[in-house]
Amino acid sequence: MSALKYPHLFEPIVIAGQYFRNRLFASPQGYYNLATDLMPGDDMVGFYEAKARGGFASVCVGDCMVDFKRGRHYDWLLPLDNPKMMPGLSKLASAVTRQGCVLSAELSHAGMYALASHLDGAPLYGPVEMDGKYGHVYEMPEEMILETIEAYGRAAAFAKRVGFGMVTIHGGHGWLHAQFLSSKINTRRDRWGGSFENRMRFSLAVVESIRRHCGKNFPIEFRMSGSECFEGGYDLDEGIAIAKALDGKVDIIHVSAGNHEIPDASIITHPSMFMEDGSNLYLAAEIKKHVKTPVGTVGGFTDPAQMEEVIASGQADIINLGRQSLADQDLPNKARLGRDEDINRCLRCCSCFAGVGDKRIFYCATNPVTGHEIEEKFTPPAARRKRILVAGGGVAGMQAALTAAQRGHEVILCEKSDRLGGVLRCEEKVPFKKKLARYIQFQIRNIGKTAVDVRLNTPVTPELIEELRPDVVIAAVGARPIVPDIPGIDGKNVLGAIEAYSNPDKTGRTLAVIGGGLVGVELAIFMAGLGRKVTVIEMEKALSLGNPSPHQGALLGKIDELKIDVLTLAKVERITEEGVLVQTEGGAREIKAETVVYAVGMKPLRDEVLALSRFSREFYAIGDCVAPRNILEATQAAWTIARTIGRL
Repeated sequence: MSALKYPHLFEPIVIAGQYFRNRLFASPQGYYNLATDLMPGDDMVGFYEAKARGGFASVCVGDCMVDFKRGRHYDWLLPLDNPKMMPGLSKLASAVTRQGCVLSAELSHAGMYALASHLDGAPLYGPVEMDGKYGHVYEMPEEMILETIEAYGRAAAFAKRVGFGMVTIHGGHGWLHAQFLSSKINTRRDRWGGSFENRMRFSLAVVESIRRHCGKNFPIEFRMSGSECFEGGYDLDEGIAIAKALDGKVDIIHVSAGNHEIPDASIITHPSMFMEDGSNLYLAAEIKKHVKTPVGTVGGFTDPAQMEEVIASGQADIINLGRQSLADQDLPNKARLGRDEDINRCLRCCSCFAGVGDKRIFYCATNPVTGHEIEEKFTPPAARRKRILVAGGGVAGMQAALTAAQRGHEVILCEKSDRLGGVLRCEEKVPFKKKLARYIQFQIRNIGKTAVDVRLNTPVTPELIEELRPDVVIAAVGARPIVPDIPGIDGKNVLGAIEAYSNPDKTGRTLAVIGGGLVGVELAIFMAGLGRKVTVIEMEKALSLGNPSPHQGALLGKIDELKIDVLTLAKVERITEEGVLVQTEGGAREIKAETVVYAVGMKPLRDEVLALSRFSREFYAIGDCVAPRNILEATQAAWTIARTIGRL
């Protein structure tokens, strides 16, 4: 009898002579915060080393360019055709492999989507000449195709030479291999296009090139879309045919889904919070029936019990984790120890994507270590143990209390209501926010495992500070909803967003939501899901949904699916018992609604902060009481500040 809770998930596997300690692989993720010369640094090493230390069998460095001049989508991608990368990559490989983990390089070429190369003066090349998303695309001549095939082989050899244990060919998501595989795109009339056999030729030639450069005992993983999941793209039947053509030629078939460059397909590639865990598993499970090569699956997995069932039932041989590897780098070790309750599970909020887009760094809304792995590894213990009073038990306050306690401080956490969780508690009844509710309970459990003195129904006042005499006060008192100055706002048919979330039964059959930001739109989707007819009214010319990310695409898709009316460039003039009077570019309109809900933002409780600040020599304010924050911003600030306490 196995001592392991998940024996199949932690059964080692040997592939092409390479030993993998379990079936949990960290999916390809690039590291984009490179120096101006694109050299890998210690931060990059720390990012991947943390996953290796956390117990993953393999960690993959995403977006490694085989042809930096012609094939990169962004400027800050790693060039594997530059020998100057050797010292930094060798250091990375050493850090990962000495943890018992296999390091992989994802070999990539954007083809017709090579935007950064194009902006730098290089023409766009793809399988055929066409007008593409980023400009005119020229057909790759035979000589260029052969050069590119050889570039893949040289890049793989370079990766092997610096210490990588395998390579992953990026063959899906709309990039170069997928362009050659596509019957819609690849209409060439030579040996590289047209028939299925000809469309497969490029990928098979790349595999042969890598074998020629690297030998047999060097695993090759092929990452493919089991289905492109958009009209005109190939379906699962063609995905099976592609996998069968690769069977026995590659060592792992990694089955993903969708296309990065097609919005409706991209939100399938990266399953949104509206989708169930393992939503793309069906693709890998079906393909596995037709091939002998080990098959990996990916797509929104968070639960080790589900992962175990996937492996035990033979639906796949490997589980690939992307965003979940950011939410908890230690998931494999925790699952092996049977400590499921200690796993921080991905919210699928896509804050990680927003961080990459804005700052070129992966961050996680609920895991403040992500993006700061080196800091976590080398931060010395607190020099002095202090008594810390945290005012407010929302996201920021809980994280500050937890981090401070883990650092060895005495912590008192006061919350004025009867439970922890703050304003996010109002979303507990929202089906697509169930992961958020689980996160709040996760943090509460974590705090319960520490010596934090939690005091509910206890507002922090100057008198309480005088009584407790803390060394440090951290104010995380939050914000209050902004009540718009609109005639009729005090009507019986008017609710704030928090009240509407908390008490959906108070709403009528028809709703007008004032405010087209993230809160208003998510509330509208929630209410429409309950069967309400909803209209969203926004003053600006477009909905304000935050940073571009798959979540934004998912929200827009839900608006269409649920037939939510959206009225932009519209100002609410008056609220009546029948609904709202709105001024638009086309003139005045009346929107009928039994219930009107306002969601126009939050006002920081800065007066409360000011009232507390003068009663402690060491004082910090974090979260919404400073400025309206999202979960990521609140968590990061709380973690950072709590870690600095005791330095002096």
